[in-house]
Amino acid sequence: MRETRRALAETLSRIGSLIGDGQSRDDVLDVEQLSNESGVPRDVVRMLLDGEEPPAEDITDRIVRRIVHLRETRLRPDGTRHSYDEIAASYGASRASLSNLVNSRRKTPSPQTPSRRALSPQVPSEQVPSQQTGERRPARSGGPLASTQAGIETFFFGQPNGWLSAEPQASLDNALQSVLHGLEGEAADPMARLRSTHGLRELAARAPQLAEDELQLVTDWIDTILQRRHAQRVRGTESDSSHTEGH
Repeated sequence: MRETRRALAETLSRIGSLIGDGQSRDDVLDVEQLSNESGVPRDVVRMLLDGEEPPAEDITDRIVRRIVHLRETRLRPDGTRHSYDEIAASYGASRASLSNLVNSRRKTPSPQTPSRRALSPQVPSEQVPSQQTGERRPARSGGPLASTQAGIETFFFGQPNGWLSAEPQASLDNALQSVLHGLEGEAADPMARLRSTHGLRELAARAPQLAEDELQLVTDWIDTILQRRHAQRVRGTESDSSHTEGH
């Protein structure tokens, strides 16, 4: 498995290389959406996007915080939150056990955000610092919370996937994959890239600023792409017809 910090850095680097001219990272990365998808707080998402290290967080606190996050962001079809009764019953636990866990940990003071430090690739990704001693300890999903974590992840995602306990770097990296895949798709599709990078409306608005020969080049380029697309569709239709007739 790739080291989580390096994996995130590579994903961000790839996204940066695919952002079109005239766009910034803020144009393609929605911090609010990334926070909702990853379970990482918005301020921590911003820190990670800036290449900084997130504040230390006890793994049990992280799991509980993300349980609360799931209830607030993964709602029922009618827009209401899933009840503790409903969630706990799905994996054979009681409402009291789940609500007591959440309420007891939510009373624990949140760790203070440390001074911002650049991410260090030398620090093992599977460890987090203890807030009391500064000592680094494993951040694993096993232990007393393992069955609770597995049950809740199954309730919301269909199967255990480590979402509740994953490190912030890994969680954000996973949430960024849909953005990366979208940009890669646009890079492979000239028309999609034209729409997203320049925007046909923006291009039309700038047309009066172009010299006649420059405007003709742009028009010819678009015409060539559209003709190529049309030819591909025709070939595809002919191929389907031939295949049908052969049977």
